[in-house]
Amino acid sequence: MEEQMEEKYQKMREFSRVDVIIPLGVRLISSEEKQRVKARISGDITSIPLPTEEPADRALTEWLKIINSKLDYLINLWNLREGDFCSLSSTEVNISGGGMSFMSDSPYNKGDILELKTVLESPSPMALYLYGEVLKCEKLNDTYRVAVQFINLEEDIRDYIVRFVFYRQRQILRQKKEI
Repeated sequence: MEEQMEEKYQKMREFSRVDVIIPLGVRLISSEEKQRVKARISGDITSIPLPTEEPADRALTEWLKIINSKLDYLINLWNLREGDFCSLSSTEVNISGGGMSFMSDSPYNKGDILELKTVLESPSPMALYLYGEVLKCEKLNDTYRVAVQFINLEEDIRDYIVRFVFYRQRQILRQKKEI
């Protein structure tokens, strides 16, 4: 059993990690909900069919791309407000494509499933509902260091998290160069 946990832990380490402060809300998932959890983008509208062919006019194509990126930005802002993501408290986390660790006032049991409501910015904000299985929960003074492995995470969302990690790592490197 412990060997399996060590293997899971090592697998999580396959991804680059970064320490950041992000908006985060944590909720323990009930046993009834466990079967239905799946990571998702808040207000995900990927089911809307998009044209497969680009217009022949290059200038029109570029303008449409600009308009599309502005619409994506506005939709993301709307989702932040509607999903109550603006009221999340800022929390220091260590995040990767495999999972995250964070400090919590509440203890959790190994194997608990947590809903992690957050906003990642790389560079535009993306409101996400992530789910993680608790791998560790260590008591440190009056708080707990919680480590979770992401579960039910589709590759496009994992890719977004990985891009976020690299984006933040580049920002940190740029700041170090400026000093």
